[in-house]
Amino acid sequence: MTALSAIARRVLEARYLRRDAQGRVIETPEELVARVARATAQAELLLGTARQADHWQERFAALLGSLDFLPNSPALMNAGTPLGQLCACFVLPIEDSLEAIFDALRAMALVQRSGGGTGFAFSRLRPRDDLLGSTGGRASGPVSFMRVFDAATENIKLGGRRRGANMAVLRIDHPDIEEFVTVKCDGRSLQNFNLSVGVTDAFMDAVTVDGMHELIHPSTQRVVGRMRARQLFDRLVEAAWTSGDPGLLFLDAVARADPLPSLGPIEATNPCGEVPLRPFGSCVLGSVNLAHMLRGPEGQEEIDWERLRATVHAGVRFLDDLLEVTREPLPEIAAVTRASRSIGLGVMGFAELLLRLGVSYADEAAVTWADRVAGFVAEEARQASRQLAEERGVFPAWEQSRHGARGDRLRNATCCSIAPTGTLSLIAGTSASIEPLFALVYRREHTLGGPPFVETNPIFLRAVASLGAAGEALLAHVRAHGTLDGAPVDPALARRFATALTVSPAQHLRVQQAFQRHVDNAVSKTVNLPAAATPSDVAAVYLDAWRLGLKGVTVYRYGSAPGQVLTLGAEEEPAARELFARCDPAACRL
Repeated sequence: MTALSAIARRVLEARYLRRDAQGRVIETPEELVARVARATAQAELLLGTARQADHWQERFAALLGSLDFLPNSPALMNAGTPLGQLCACFVLPIEDSLEAIFDALRAMALVQRSGGGTGFAFSRLRPRDDLLGSTGGRASGPVSFMRVFDAATENIKLGGRRRGANMAVLRIDHPDIEEFVTVKCDGRSLQNFNLSVGVTDAFMDAVTVDGMHELIHPSTQRVVGRMRARQLFDRLVEAAWTSGDPGLLFLDAVARADPLPSLGPIEATNPCGEVPLRPFGSCVLGSVNLAHMLRGPEGQEEIDWERLRATVHAGVRFLDDLLEVTREPLPEIAAVTRASRSIGLGVMGFAELLLRLGVSYADEAAVTWADRVAGFVAEEARQASRQLAEERGVFPAWEQSRHGARGDRLRNATCCSIAPTGTLSLIAGTSASIEPLFALVYRREHTLGGPPFVETNPIFLRAVASLGAAGEALLAHVRAHGTLDGAPVDPALARRFATALTVSPAQHLRVQQAFQRHVDNAVSKTVNLPAAATPSDVAAVYLDAWRLGLKGVTVYRYGSAPGQVLTLGAEEEPAARELFARCDPAACRL
């Protein structure tokens, strides 16, 4: 197995390696790899032959052991164990009755116990103070029930190893939308939820022309209020500036790309936003380590396209096999998941890839590389799915899909997704997902206890090693401040090592768009803003994201939410921490 860093070993021991009844670690990283590869390759035995199972078990072990590819956390935790739940992402339905609401609460508990994150659309619940015909009382509204779900999550550890994560979506035309938008501004409420407003093109059009916006009762579909769209948009922007929530989910963009529109609308996503799903839908995720897809001497490296192709094909097969052997928490989840066989192959290490190619994340060349890499990965993932369809058959709902209408025989309704890869990138020793470097030196608070990690970018260390005393001075500055901002440094070096808060918001969005153009699910990406950013800056990001055709967008202003995971610099006081990727509100993770 590829050598692991001290941080990677700490993460594996805290979260992934098996323990005995006394809580002692009883598994090595090598044994984890063997366990996951063996359990996943059982699908080959079910669908093929013993010879195939042996071959793919060996191939999967090499894939994981090299850290070229890693699947989502539930697969690493649960494969080869009695629990056997291997999916990361779930969306659960909530209908407008007390019975349905608490059925959803029970389903959430079962999913989170098994290691999955849950998303909900609360849009069907009647608004606060609505008359209840059964009792003559008044409804408490969707936000009140979100608090119930939040309290339950607070007392459930995902798989016994990490805190729960939820996404709550409310449509922009729900009568309680203003309460939803501002609920997290107190810094205390719904700490186990990310929030997204489900916005429509009609609403965004109204914002741009300062038009009126109608609020619609979810049960009767009657208009119950009207307000200026810009007024509501400004409330939303102010809340995001204050607390980091809500983000936006562009419902029409999601619908336009939906491969199965005949099955009804998609109204919610998983907790990080990278997988739009129907009720009872789930998805398995995995990420290719782009930092390993290079060849050549340092300073002259280039992408090894053949290695990338082989890794993508093996990763798609791995994820399809996970779907075959996972044990879903509920029969309804099994039915919906198997109907589409959706998978989400993504990447990590994009920022490191750029650095090693000599490209700044802040330059237009980064967008070009994003488009090229994303296009290659997506096309090879689809080709791998076509090959699996020839071998195993198309997904059951294929004839109802847009793929079926085109005659494109695929094994999986969706193939690609860009997830945050918080802990996976720590294990792999590379940069997270498609994000720029958060900082050159930063402190990551250990979400499971113990001292914080202090991380220094190794490429930066090598870059300044030859500068002698000047390099030592730069390193001291970066250790104190996290970035090269304010340091006497060659502008070319400063631009090469541009970090999340120095990359312009427009550039963040252009990189996200380049990936979203090819990804059939969605992209989990945070547009990081400095502490001095204004609400107008947030508004500009949201409008630009909509115009660029993104499926969703998240903005985080540095220091706007307490108790987060990443802190600029090794010496800075941890009063304000960066939400680097939109994910578990208490831990950057996948």
